[in-house]
Amino acid sequence: MRIFHVSDCYLPRLGGIEVQVADLVRQQRAAGHEVEVATATRGEPLDGVHRIVARMPFDLPVHPRGVGHVTRLLTSRRPAVVHVHTGAVSPFAWMGVRAAVRAGVPVVVTVHSMWDPGTRAVYRLLRLLYEWHRWGVVATTVSNAAARPIRRVAGAGVPVHVVANGLDLSGWRPEGPYARDSGEVHVVAVGRLAPRKHPVRLLRALADARAQVPAGVAMRATVIGDGPARPSMEKYLAQHGMSGWVSLPGRYSREEIAEVLNTADVFVAPAPLESFGIAALEARAAGLPVVARAQSGVADFVAHGREGLLARDPTGLAAAIARLAADRPLRESIAAHNRANAPGAGAWPDVLAGFEQAYAQAIGS
Repeated sequence: MRIFHVSDCYLPRLGGIEVQVADLVRQQRAAGHEVEVATATRGEPLDGVHRIVARMPFDLPVHPRGVGHVTRLLTSRRPAVVHVHTGAVSPFAWMGVRAAVRAGVPVVVTVHSMWDPGTRAVYRLLRLLYEWHRWGVVATTVSNAAARPIRRVAGAGVPVHVVANGLDLSGWRPEGPYARDSGEVHVVAVGRLAPRKHPVRLLRALADARAQVPAGVAMRATVIGDGPARPSMEKYLAQHGMSGWVSLPGRYSREEIAEVLNTADVFVAPAPLESFGIAALEARAAGLPVVARAQSGVADFVAHGREGLLARDPTGLAAAIARLAADRPLRESIAAHNRANAPGAGAWPDVLAGFEQAYAQAIGS
């Protein structure tokens, strides 16, 4: 099958959507598909990647004439399906949708982010202005939590399927028996340090958790990642005397993250609007108990009390961290379960099958 992806952002950028789309392209090519990509991201030439770029402030990945450029590409390449990838706001991606409709090519749209109330209001307005719900689009998103608001806005005329993000689960599986003899509980979080990820709230939860654990339980934390919230996090750590037990080592490679997870006891995903949680899935695949928000996409592969603990609010998040830190038998039983059982989401064969079903529906509609 000839598949044409459209994404605002792509390599060499290394955000969640960019890496996930690049991994999907590799997996689909390995499965025998002909795959090309159109993106508004500048970068070096890559095989099958069409860079539609313009001079924009702050190097924003958008092109004022993107619809025309993508339409011409689709007319010449004639793919079987166009697969568009969007975040909360993705102008170039939606230009790709318009281009696919204009060129008469079936289109699947994957929404990688959670639609908060503001985003839902924007898409309701765009639905009134452009009637995008009548374009014959088939939608997918990465979790049941992310699907619910999209279905409420799109209505019954737009099918919305859940297809998880993909991960090479075998690459994260731990080796050898579970054993922790360090005498301290190591809590780890991984992600972009951006306000929407609630990184300062994570630090507050860590402080509250440490205050709740018995005096004989030592606890330290590592928050891996980088981003605009880092200065405010450093300020918070200094103001609250946390720098001695909470570290911010910056951005790590996948291999470096795997090494840290191998020394960890608990993983925390604090954001309530996390559409999926690829870092949490990596930690789950590595055998760690996961603490996350119950309303996030992490709940698709972490059941409360079995693979980790889920909390409804920041107070519950701190209590869950403290509970796992203080209750070694619970922590070790969850870790043993996670090490013995693969996660229920993220395997690439399942992801590819899910997208192929969405493609077939779009082509047949």
